[in-house]
Amino acid sequence: MIIDLSCYPTKIPDLAWRHDGPPFTGERLLKMMDGPFWVNGKPRRIDKAFIQPPQGNTIYTDGMGNLTGREAIRDYMAYTVELVQRHPDRFIGCFVYNPRYGTENGAAEIEHHAKEYGFKMVQLQANMHAYRPDRALDWLRPALRKCADLGLMVKLHTGDGPYSIPTEFYPIIREFPSVPFIMAHFGVQTGGVYCFEPYQMALDTPNVYCESGWCLQSRIVEFAKELPKEKILFGSDTPPNEPGMWLRLLEVLCHEPPQGLNLDEDTLEDYFGNNVARMIGIEPTPPPRTKEEAEAYLRDVKASAEAA
Repeated sequence: MIIDLSCYPTKIPDLAWRHDGPPFTGERLLKMMDGPFWVNGKPRRIDKAFIQPPQGNTIYTDGMGNLTGREAIRDYMAYTVELVQRHPDRFIGCFVYNPRYGTENGAAEIEHHAKEYGFKMVQLQANMHAYRPDRALDWLRPALRKCADLGLMVKLHTGDGPYSIPTEFYPIIREFPSVPFIMAHFGVQTGGVYCFEPYQMALDTPNVYCESGWCLQSRIVEFAKELPKEKILFGSDTPPNEPGMWLRLLEVLCHEPPQGLNLDEDTLEDYFGNNVARMIGIEPTPPPRTKEEAEAYLRDVKASAEAA
């Protein structure tokens, strides 16, 4: 099973990144997820994706358009909710928490989205929302208490200074040991390459996990040698990225050294999605053993979708 942790479908332009072309809608994302992507000589698809609004569309604009507090939060989350309800077999909701809309408002909306729509994850984007996570602990605690109570994963945008350097999240991570924290982008983004920080944090801290996307290929080989296999999770950051290149980043692990490390396909499948499936209560599935088996699976899921 392949599960992508980081996808951002939208029906309006990303207000921060201003990507070229028409909005990257849920329909475009589904078409991309269907691939096929070739992994170890077998055609694959991305079975499920965590989706959320583009971060630029969650920047604090309280009062604009006469929307405030929880109403404003529901407005920026609305398209994600629509897609999760329309495609529950493919999309899993990720709530974006911006404390500037009110910490209690955000915590209440985390609960609402988890209980009403089955959301399984919450994202923190300290850079886009302009707060320093190791100092703004009172802004984060209401949300993290709710995540701990509800059993939600928390994804941390990392890789940018000044507010998304991975170790800046250590105080809140240590305060909530029951919450799984996922270091999105493996500490690599527009602001720098901090990939050794998430790696070392995941080695030292039981509740820290690393999303594979954006990491350097040679570093992921080094890190996979030492990290427990449940600690590496697939995410593509689509858009702007294309998911196939990040599947390839992990597929290389099955190659011979020095580019790979002769990884077995069952562990690769754990990285691709089975690790996350276990974390959210979905039954993991084995990888296809042959090209024919992979082709038959794609035919079956396509026929089921057409019949629905």
